[in-house]
Amino acid sequence: MIHRYIFVVGGVMSGVGKGVTTASIGKILQARGYTVTAIKIDPYVNVDAGTMNPVEHGEVFVTDDGDETDQDMGNYERFLDIDLTSMNYMTTGRVYMTVIDRERNLGYKGRCVQVVPHIPEEVINRIKKATAHAKADFTVVEVGGTVGEYENILFLEAARMMHLADPKNVQFILVSYLPVPKHLGEMKTKPTQHATRTLNSAGIHPDFIVCRGEQYMDKPRREKLSVFCNVKPNDVISAPDVSSIYHIPAMFEKQGLSDEMLKKFGVKPKKSDLSKWKKMAEVQETAQKNVKIGVVGKYFESGDYTLSDSYISVIEALKAAAWANGARVEMDWINSEEFETSPSKLKNLSKYDGILVPGGFGTRGIEGVIATVKYCREKKIPYFGICYGMQLACVEFARNVLGKKEAHTVEVDETTKDPIIHINPTQLKNVRENRYGGTMRLGAYDCELKEGSIAHKAYKQESVSERHRHRYEFNNDYLEALEKKGMMISGVNPQTGLVEIVELKKHPFFVGVQFHPEFKSRPLRPHPIFKAFIAAALK
Repeated sequence: MIHRYIFVVGGVMSGVGKGVTTASIGKILQARGYTVTAIKIDPYVNVDAGTMNPVEHGEVFVTDDGDETDQDMGNYERFLDIDLTSMNYMTTGRVYMTVIDRERNLGYKGRCVQVVPHIPEEVINRIKKATAHAKADFTVVEVGGTVGEYENILFLEAARMMHLADPKNVQFILVSYLPVPKHLGEMKTKPTQHATRTLNSAGIHPDFIVCRGEQYMDKPRREKLSVFCNVKPNDVISAPDVSSIYHIPAMFEKQGLSDEMLKKFGVKPKKSDLSKWKKMAEVQETAQKNVKIGVVGKYFESGDYTLSDSYISVIEALKAAAWANGARVEMDWINSEEFETSPSKLKNLSKYDGILVPGGFGTRGIEGVIATVKYCREKKIPYFGICYGMQLACVEFARNVLGKKEAHTVEVDETTKDPIIHINPTQLKNVRENRYGGTMRLGAYDCELKEGSIAHKAYKQESVSERHRHRYEFNNDYLEALEKKGMMISGVNPQTGLVEIVELKKHPFFVGVQFHPEFKSRPLRPHPIFKAFIAAALK
């Protein structure tokens, strides 16, 4: 089997859209009937993304096998509708750790171990291993960072070495930015020219340049880039801002990108079929109904900016669920801390069709979330709590329905008299010994559903598997007391007896889940509980 590789690198600035470009390239090749996988290379020294601040780095995406990865892995899974593993994600720290461990175990048989070639060789080994595992015709590899940085030069060296060894089966795509300075009103190509030259200095020539910008690139700009960057005009692809990232594959196809790629690979193109994808992407513009969701959390603000990337999978899951219900979703970001300083603002929640509290960690803004839960419970506003949102829903119920006024999670109050949410001995040891990286309850776990529950009706099956990322658990000592007062335990892990899903019986929709269902939502296969939440909100 011939494996072919496409490296996607970024120029000019970060955040230019390499992730969705990588996912879209994979999608257009997949739409032609090929098997595609995707790999993300992060230039951080962190071994994984689990210890990174979500405000700075964005969401931590978790795979079925429990790897804490970059949010771009979520885009790959959503676009390609595949489940990726730890083999599809690497960081500088992970690569160096492997090489050093091998050296310590005499894996190099006494040779001097050097940054070059041994680090790039390990990168190549990882790329080929992931490709073989997926039995992929095409592997699209996103190299994090921007060309010209010190951080990713060794990954570019690995890509160069792969091209040297097999030039017919390796291609490079540069994703660059074409600014339009307001005082000039003209799209400028010079930054992309410089990015191309910088990439050339690493021994790599781009086969294609994807040009990001606010608007479509015109013919003069395309021709200028063709001449100065030494690529054919057809290999310069315009990628303007679009209303939805799901329009990007069709936009690439319209410009003949997959045709040109396959020709360069010497592959006869199969017929493309993006019909279902296009139909899904158009719902945002054509839907007649609108649903308004308030997302109450704390990882939103960085200075004067609101950073929704902290919850990107939640956003995409809400969109997919709304589209499946023939609606478009409008989301507002609500900082839970404002309810602590101004409790009167809670009444503003009544203007929403539904409230979602996503996952989080720490103590900041917690009382604001608990106040949110109480308001939604009493005012019968559809409520969906994920991970911390489920745990705090249990705390609120214990305080205000069971009458245990000091009930809390030990994550916030270690000395609480009523630890509704506690920590198991293994996790307690990790915390006390400062072992945080990769030690949470991570990855896919089974959940058995209670017949007749909202969850059971949504999933339409008896047992499911969902991805987790947390240290603290519901304390089963309080299970019977909560159920007597009207809280249903509708999902339980059969191996451990741990509570996975809670619901309120006499409520339009009140569901809390310990896992992260957003990680398994797909645009063409929206998650059942998200879908049920949006349906309840529309009512």
